[in-house]
Amino acid sequence: MARNVTLFTGQWADLPLVDLASKAASWGFDGFELACWGDHFEVDKALADPSYAKAHRALLEQNGLGCWALGAHLVGQAVCDLIDERHSAILPPEIYGNGEPEGVRQRAAERMKDTARAAAQFGITQVNGFTGSSIWHLIYSFPPNDFAAIERGYQDFAERWGPIIDVFDAEGVRFGLEVHPTEIAYDFVTTRKTLDAIGNRPGFGINFDPSHLAYQFLDSAAFVEEFAERIYHVHVKDAKRRLDGRRSLWASHLNFGEVERGWDFVSPGHGDVDFEALFRSLNRIGYEGPLSIEWEDSGMDREWGAQDALAFVRRTDFRPSEIVFDRAMQQSDG
Repeated sequence: MARNVTLFTGQWADLPLVDLASKAASWGFDGFELACWGDHFEVDKALADPSYAKAHRALLEQNGLGCWALGAHLVGQAVCDLIDERHSAILPPEIYGNGEPEGVRQRAAERMKDTARAAAQFGITQVNGFTGSSIWHLIYSFPPNDFAAIERGYQDFAERWGPIIDVFDAEGVRFGLEVHPTEIAYDFVTTRKTLDAIGNRPGFGINFDPSHLAYQFLDSAAFVEEFAERIYHVHVKDAKRRLDGRRSLWASHLNFGEVERGWDFVSPGHGDVDFEALFRSLNRIGYEGPLSIEWEDSGMDREWGAQDALAFVRRTDFRPSEIVFDRAMQQSDG
């Protein structure tokens, strides 16, 4: 049997969960990775009311859906970030508060601890998300970086996330960082540095999303094999490069979907990710968790796209062989 295929609900949080559950069931999804925004999974309500998680689970079961992970990307982003007014658009009002940066970071960290507690109550052992980064703005070293400041950024990450992972460990829940530009880890080198900074703790791993490597010209299959022991969850998302000598890899301060961008997110199977190579690598490392479709494509109707993405994954994912393929050609001893 192939891996479960889920839908990450982050891009669908404008729809009530009851409506999205009905749609996803009719399309044939196995379940959800529930976003911790909209009404899809509200951490504060889950902890305040013991019936909340039960009601959520009952709603999913009524639609024949499972849930194997939560997505806490938005609040996680604020734990290490240099906070500015943009964060007010993605954070719950009680987390953003008056916008004073350190206060925002501290409240975000406490909410991430609560997310581990709520996940355990819901029967979930995997939470995915972002970490934010105090040093992302130093990506291009001019004016020349003080590289000691880069190292302090990794120390800052470890100091802020260590106590969060303590709670995750206590609750039997793992955190998966989505390796991604603007995070403390965004490629091979920075992922190594991040894991080292936090002491290679088992509670901190990777939610692997190949789309964020594609536009960096990085090899998704090689990444999976290098960090095999830390691939805790997998997103299925795609990206398409359009670098024709006029469009920039840096995206030119243009919004997603604008034609002059040098790359954009597209529905799975319509971009540059080699999903067959990726799935073969997942087979080699023994990954049996869900394949969570994070559907983003500014040029495609999302309901059509979600169903197209599901069909693509069903068609492309496969289990490894359990036999030596040429054994049938060998002469028997009898």
